[in-house]
Formats: sequence, structure tokens, C-alpha cells
Amino acid sequence: MEKIKVTVAIITKNEEKRIARCLESITWADDVVLVDGFSTDKTAEIAKSRGARVIEHKFSGSFADERNVGNENAKYDWVLHIDADDVVTEGFRDKLAAMLATDGAAVIYKFRRRNFFLGHSMDHGGFHHYIPNLVNKKHVKYEGDVHEMPVYKGNIGMIDADIDHYPFDSINQFIERQNRYAGIAAKKMLDTDGVLSEREIRKGLIKRTFKVFWKSYVKKQGYKDGAYGLIFGVLFASINFFKWAKYWELVKKDE
Repeated sequence: MEKIKVTVAIITKNEEKRIARCLESITWADDVVLVDGFSTDKTAEIAKSRGARVIEHKFSGSFADERNVGNENAKYDWVLHIDADDVVTEGFRDKLAAMLATDGAAVIYKFRRRNFFLGHSMDHGGFHHYIPNLVNKKHVKYEGDVHEMPVYKGNIGMIDADIDHYPFDSINQFIERQNRYAGIAAKKMLDTDGVLSEREIRKGLIKRTFKVFWKSYVKKQGYKDGAYGLIFGVLFASINFFKWAKYWELVKKDE
């Protein structure tokens, strides 16, 4: 298969159980870069054995920094940003090749990310959604700590294809990961917003958490995914609860 002249940048940290599957789905990419947070397992070894370049970069607390390091070390202007738990479909590969052949006026492209929960495709609840992570590095810089987003000037295009996302293999793994992300988000909120009132904190803990659940499970019809939709909807809403609970904890420590 002829290689596609694009860089695929992947953020990793101790992903030896998932990185091989991810890399297997992008063998067509001419350049693959891992921005690795000094993994202590075989992540880097597996990646190098499959032809990827590994850039070691200590995590600064911002996932945007990781994306920008990927851009800085990319061989090509066009960079596809994915994670170790992503699997790029053949349909996406073909649409990407077609886009590069036409080289349109856009400086960034969004595409669908299809989330899987315990092996089940989440087709409702807003979990089959668009992300803008195919970028021209000359026109884009990422910003944001946890939910990093590309900042750009120019047009945005769309690739009508999916990348499959397997974010966790168990509920326990979900809780462990979101516990870490919530801590980062809480610290960022304290640094940005300072000390909020008890009333505002209660609002964040209760009202906003319920709003997240209502939006995903009811408004976006997550209930159509049955028990998967209900459980994932509650877990998804709990991310907001964890963030506000950890923010409250930080505030109390500073008193």
C-alpha cells in the first residue's frame, strides 16, 4: 500500500495494552509520532518496533501542550491527532487521502469519533460526535488543559467518516482516568476563577451535573442505547461532579 503523506500524532503514557491496535490501523501513514510522557512500560518499545518516532515529553498538566509538541515534530504540514485508544477506520483513511489530493481551502477538518462502551457502539447520547483534530500545523495551535481545542484562522472542512474510540475497558478504568482528569480541571478552575461562593459550588455539584445527564440521556436520546446508555450517561455526568468536588476540596485546603 502506498503511504499517505500525512503525520499521525499520538499522545501516550503507559499504553502498551492498546498502542499496537492503534498503530495497526495507521500503517498507511508515512509519518507517525508518539508524544510520550516517559512511559514505564513497553509503549515506546512497541511503537519504535512499528516504525513510529517517539518524542519523550513530561506532562505539563495541559493536553494542549502535548498536541503542540506533536505539531512541532511532524514531518508534514497536515497532522492527524489521535489517542492510543483510537482505531482509524479504512473509510476514514480513504476520505483523508481524497482530501489531501484535492488540497482544499480549509486549514482544519473535523470528523466523527464513534465511542465504544464495554464493546458497545454508543450511537446516541452525543457520544458519536465530531472533533476537529485533522489540522494544518502552519495555521493551528492547541489551547486548553483537559479538553484541548485547536485555535486557528481560516476555513474548517469536514471528513464524512469515523474514527473508533475505545476509551476504557472497564468501569473501574473509567473512574480511575476521570479522577485524574477531574483533578487537572479543578486546579485549572481554581487558578482561573478563584474562590467561588458555596452557592455556586452547590450549583456546580448538583444542577450542572444533572444538566449533563439530562442532555446526554434524554435530550440526545442516550436511552436508546438501553442499559449502556443509562450507565454511561451517569458516568459521563459524574465527570462534572468529580471536577466540582475536587474544586471544593482545593478551596477548603486553602482556607
